[in-house]
Amino acid sequence: MTSSKTARAIIHFLLIAVGIVWIYPFVWMVSSSLKDNVTFYKAAINPIPEVFMWENYSRAWDVANISQYFVNSVVITLSTVVIVVILSCLTGYALGTVAFPGRTAMIGFIVSLQFIPKGYTIIPLYQLVKFLGIKDSYLGLIFAESSGAHVLFILLFAAFFSRFPKEIEESALIDGAGFVKTFARVAMPNSMPIVATAAIMQFIWTWSSFLTPLVLTITKPGLKTLAVGMLSFTELYGTDWTGMAAGATISLVPVILVFIFMQRYFYEGISGAVKS
Repeated sequence: MTSSKTARAIIHFLLIAVGIVWIYPFVWMVSSSLKDNVTFYKAAINPIPEVFMWENYSRAWDVANISQYFVNSVVITLSTVVIVVILSCLTGYALGTVAFPGRTAMIGFIVSLQFIPKGYTIIPLYQLVKFLGIKDSYLGLIFAESSGAHVLFILLFAAFFSRFPKEIEESALIDGAGFVKTFARVAMPNSMPIVATAAIMQFIWTWSSFLTPLVLTITKPGLKTLAVGMLSFTELYGTDWTGMAAGATISLVPVILVFIFMQRYFYEGISGAVKS
């Protein structure tokens, strides 16, 4: 019994130590956002500021134009999440419920797309946005961010809908509902855990996306997102590290809030996908 308690205490100690190491970069970033630039260099890994410089946040918000980048990120991220979730749900519904010829080959093709690095597609994506005449606009950025196969979400929805009771769909068809109405009124509302999982993950990916917004906002700086806007803290002869830490802390707040409010659906969606 004693050896068991000792082993458990050692495991807890190791887990706590790993947890502290794991979250320390986040703590260090937040504490650095409250230091002045001199203390930032002197303190090294010490996370405790000598004086709390709250004005770093106002400087980042107003002077570095983080407020505009924040609005841009909100518009682009929310629009992208809606588009990606609807398209992934539709594709997954078709793959999970309709037994059309070549379905297995189609799934294999979709899975193979995840091995294509996104950086390789940035040039054709830029040319396509330019050809459509939506470059230097919110629409162009939303189109670029919502493009791609979204393999993980499609497979999650396909696995969920493959186990969806056929009787419910047949009842909807008897009541006169077509494919689209059955999908919108029956299938999608019942897949909310998967919808929440896809929404959270796509929100995080789009919110922190860097390469695509960087390329598409080179000629339109007013459309920069928060991730790209962090570059505004760098200058030719120096970098405002504390201002950058304040901007990074501001950019993380929406991600943390979204995860806190939707974590129950996220866990349900992941656990359901694993069981399937």
